[in-house]
This record gives sequence, structure tokens and C-alpha cells, in this order.
Amino acid sequence: MTEKILILDFGSQYTQLIARAVREANVFCEIIPYQKGFSFEPGLKGIILSGSPFSVNEEKAPDVNIQDFIGKVPVLGVCYGAQLTAKRFGGRVEKSNKREYGRAYLHIQQPDTLLEGVSERSQVWMSHADTILEMPSGFELLATTESIPVAAFKKSGNDTQPLYGVQFHPEVYHSTEGKKILKNFLVNVCGCSQDWTPAHFITDTVAALKKQIGDRKVIMALSGGVDSTVAATLIHRAIGDHLFGIFVDNGVLRKDEFQSVLDTYAELGLNVKGVDAKNIFYSELAGVTDPETKRKIIGRLFIETFQQEATHLQGIEMLGQGTIYPDVIESVSVHGPSVTIKSHHNVGGLPEKMHMELVEPLRFLFKDEVRKVGRELGIPAAMIDRHPFPGPGLAIRILGDITAEKVRLLQEADHLYIKALKDNNLYATIWQAGAILLPVKSVGVMGDERTYEYTVALRAVTSVDGMTADWAHLPYEFLAFISNEIINNVRGINRVVYDISSKPPATIEWE
Repeated sequence: MTEKILILDFGSQYTQLIARAVREANVFCEIIPYQKGFSFEPGLKGIILSGSPFSVNEEKAPDVNIQDFIGKVPVLGVCYGAQLTAKRFGGRVEKSNKREYGRAYLHIQQPDTLLEGVSERSQVWMSHADTILEMPSGFELLATTESIPVAAFKKSGNDTQPLYGVQFHPEVYHSTEGKKILKNFLVNVCGCSQDWTPAHFITDTVAALKKQIGDRKVIMALSGGVDSTVAATLIHRAIGDHLFGIFVDNGVLRKDEFQSVLDTYAELGLNVKGVDAKNIFYSELAGVTDPETKRKIIGRLFIETFQQEATHLQGIEMLGQGTIYPDVIESVSVHGPSVTIKSHHNVGGLPEKMHMELVEPLRFLFKDEVRKVGRELGIPAAMIDRHPFPGPGLAIRILGDITAEKVRLLQEADHLYIKALKDNNLYATIWQAGAILLPVKSVGVMGDERTYEYTVALRAVTSVDGMTADWAHLPYEFLAFISNEIINNVRGINRVVYDISSKPPATIEWE
């Protein structure tokens, strides 16, 4: 039985960080909206109450009956969760008269399991407008800061399960010993065994897939990306060649990608059919310049191509997808009922169109966890460590209309750029990189000849999760080298520029 920590989400921007910190301690956890019911199943080891943008004193503030949890499992309230705990048990929570955002320093008032090994004046991160002015009766003060009288507390007495609250955010990077506090809660308070590892996940998942699928057949769209490849490998471990993979060449993949991905799938023993559909895509994209229209055409043609291939197979009842946990979390509203799960970017619309039962072995994993599982499965590093690549491919990196010749130009420039990043040990330091073909021609001189050719923009960003990003500060020497390399080797391009925009306000992709 897998041990589990449940995180009740009150809408905090940091909730996913709590989950990531728990997973880093090799403990499985699940995020659910605070208003969703749950059962105290035997594997449930503890509950964490997240932060929230709300004040506990607002009329429509999120609320749960924390008293229901007492005696069943240990509970830790974080920021809003701590304030809600205090209010629920009769404490006083009011607007703070001091600024309580950013760094603060803990003053530990008494030793406790939760703060074991935490330094006096340990830096923590505050982000709240309310503060606990009076603790409820029967609670003990564990820590303060210069600004607030209650930074950490616990319910005293002989309750069978502890109840804690911290008014700071232990899950964020700036809480320097925050991970230690969370680990104390998970291991020393909740008694978690920390056995949720990639190998453990693979064993459990393959067993669960065998049970879910039985002797039925599964069809799956593959993209060459990390998520779909790892998902397909897990399903293949469970059912072998009863998994039928389809990999479509939509004409806007990277240079030689179609064949190299098919070769990798063959090495992994996956049952995958490659479909060369690029001419159909080029035909329908001809003359189209609007980015959203391009995306819709590519999405529609992909579904049509996939469905056509599916008709050649008999007895398919299930659809495999590489859905990962952020997709699931983003699709559920904290302030209302669940909404439709966001479709995977490469197979958008397929579940609705094909009316098949979904098989989603990665739906509880974050991206970095998918990569760890992929390495454990023996998937080549070149595929596991590759940068994110947009579903519409190079179509949204060619500004303006799409032609086969423009795709060829961009493929050549992009290939040289990515190869140079790898050769210079820069690729692994970057979240995402690629070349963009601009609808701009400019005058150049090559030898004694005047040229009038295209401009390419190079993009490289650093990021943790893609939500925000900064432009990568590539060495000038490298930029000079790659500019010459592209201009000298790709006839049709005579100018290279480098994009130094951050996200926000810009986006990572140009379209």
C-alpha cells in the first residue's frame, strides 16, 4: 500500500511547491481542492493545509472543518492553513499592522519535533496580510519572529495525532531550512517511510496498468517528447505489443527528427508506426499567417491523421496519454467544481473525439519526476534531457506563412544552433532553446555579391517550470561563433539576432 500525504489546496500560488518538496523527500502526495471530500484510507499518513490569497475573515473565505481531522492523522497548516486552524479553535486572527512579506528570522521558543535541527534565527519567507494575534486555548507557541508573535504553534495535550501551524512558507526556496521542517513533519511526525522512488513507482504503475488494461488494446499518439515516451514505455512494460503507437510527421519537426525518434522507439522495443503526413500539412497551411489558425489547423489535421490510422486497427478500446500532474492540477478549480482536464498539447481533442477509456500512467508526476522515471526505465539521455518543444513544432517558429523551403531553412539553422549548444556544454544549462525564422529580409554582402535574405532570431531561456523565464546569458564568443556558422552554412539566411526578452512580459515562443 502506497503511503500518501494529502494537500488541501486553498488556492495558493505555492501549493505545487509544497507537493514538490514532499515528493523530493520520497513521499507520495496528492493535491485536492479544499472542498473536495476524501476518505481516511489506511495509506493516508498526514494532511497539509495550503496557503491562500484570501483572508480567513472574508465572508467567502475557503473553510474546512479541521476538528474533523483531529485524532485521525497529523495535520500541518501553512500560512492561511495555520490562520484557519487558529480561528477554527477560537484564536484571534486580524489584519497585521506591520508589513509581513519577504524574509524573516525564526526565534524558537521551545524545542519540538517539527523544528528539530532548525537553527535559531533560521530565515523563513512570509507572504500574508493577516496575523495570529492570540493563539487558541490549549495551543503551545513554538516560534516567533521580530514582526509576528506566532510564527509556529502546535495543539497541546494528549491528542493521538499532532496538529501544527506555521505562518511562513517552508516550501519556498527562501525559507533556508524549510525542507528540513517539512521532512520533520513527514518522517518524525507522520511516520512516512520515504520509499516512494522511481523504481517503486515503476513497479506499482506497471502492476496497476496490467490490472486496468487486462487483455485490451491501447492506441497512443507519440511525439518524441519526454512525457509521451515515458508513458508509452510504462504501458509497453505492462502489455507489450498490445500498445499501438502512432508517430506523425507533420512537416514541422526538427531536422531528421522523424527518423531519429522512430529509431529510438525501435531500440526501446516499442510498437510504433511512423506516418509521413507532411505534404497534407503543408497543403492546408499554405498562405496561413495567423498563429492561432496555424495551431488549429495542425491540431485538426493531427486528429484526422491519427483517427485514419486507428481505423486500420481492430479491437482498440483504450487511449494512452502522457498527461502529467501540472495538467491535472491546472484543470481543477479551487473555487468551484472540477472542469474538463486540459488535453495534452500533442493530442488535444482526441479523448473527446474517440470516446475511449483513458490510460494516463503519469498523471500524478511532475516533469522532473517523469525524467527520473525515464532514466530508471533506461530511456536514452538524449530523449529524456531534451528541451520542451511546442506541439505545433516549427510552425510557430516561422513567423508568417509556412512553406517547405522555409521549414528547410529553419531546420538547418536550428540544427546548427542546438548542436553548438551541446558541443559547448551549454545545452543542459538552458530550459529551452530554438531558432525563429522572421518574415524579414535584409541586405547583406557575401564576397563581392549583394544578398537579400532572411533573418533568424535565436532564443534561449533559463527557467524552473516554464511559467516565468529569463533570457540565457550566453557568452559573446558563442553567439559570434553560431552567427557565423548559420550565415556561412545556410544559404538564404544572412543575418542572426539574439532575443533578450524575459517572460513576462514576452513569451518563450514568438507565436
